[in-house]
Amino acid sequence: MSSKKVDLSGKVCLVTGASRGIGKGIALQLAKAGAIVYITGRTLDKKSSKDVGSLRDTAKEVEAQAGRCIPVQCDHSKDSDIKNLFDRIEKEQNGQLDVLVNNAYSAVNVLAENRGKAFWEQPIGVWDDVNNVGLRNHYICTVYAAKMMVPRKKGLIVNISSGGGLRYVFNVAYGIGKEACDRMAVDCGIELREHNVCCVSLWPGAVKTELVDKMLTEAKEHKEQDVVFKKMESMFTRGPESTQFAGLAISHLAADKNMMNKTAKVLITTDLANEYGFTDIDGGMPANFRSLSYLLSHQGYWIADYIPSFIKVPYWILALGGNKF
Repeated sequence: MSSKKVDLSGKVCLVTGASRGIGKGIALQLAKAGAIVYITGRTLDKKSSKDVGSLRDTAKEVEAQAGRCIPVQCDHSKDSDIKNLFDRIEKEQNGQLDVLVNNAYSAVNVLAENRGKAFWEQPIGVWDDVNNVGLRNHYICTVYAAKMMVPRKKGLIVNISSGGGLRYVFNVAYGIGKEACDRMAVDCGIELREHNVCCVSLWPGAVKTELVDKMLTEAKEHKEQDVVFKKMESMFTRGPESTQFAGLAISHLAADKNMMNKTAKVLITTDLANEYGFTDIDGGMPANFRSLSYLLSHQGYWIADYIPSFIKVPYWILALGGNKF
């Protein structure tokens, strides 16, 4: 299987939180497909040598690959910054916005700092750290995007979420936020369907971002062996995705004339790869979240090595994992 070229020439896209990690990877792939890509972050330049990336760095990398990238400084915890962002795009692009990717997230360090602590042992502020930019902001951005897309009767809105919306991962605030992201995408999709605007939630698999790699390295150096770390290590060593794999999934979805068939749903990157016929940037195929062998290996079952990777858990069974009744 080889990646198919997609053409998004003339499309205007916005990727929030794109200075590094998955957001940066998404911006790169959308720009490679020919789109004009706006990217956001709290700062344009690195504040110190410890920072792993900046908006300006991302923009330069995109431009170097013949794409067009417009970095916009935006603190997604401030409503006024978000409004100014969309006002700017509306003015500069004559009201056109074809793709919004809600990816901004400010809680990676907070999750690492509170690893292994019960929710009552964590600062109350963890809730806001996880769900202000990671959830509330997504809703506000979706509102402004819908106001631009609905009159044009077309558009795609993607919430970057995770399997943490189904089962417990990291901590309580994280799981609540991801499940809410999924529900928001589904409910917004229901209301946007009649206006031909597609809204979905996307689950990447285990993505070894710059910060995740740093966190795992530091944990090893300090010989931390808590349960959460062991689960993370297992997830990120068995078929991880590159930071650009989600971007490939979104660019193919944005080019799909039948994308409305997927609106108001939770999608998985590897399932889209199988459907659209693309691979990761290294030519490989990451582990599928629904693969029975992957799920069993994550739980430590030795039999996982003997189960073919193409055997997948049906969606209806996967959904039972989050059943609360």
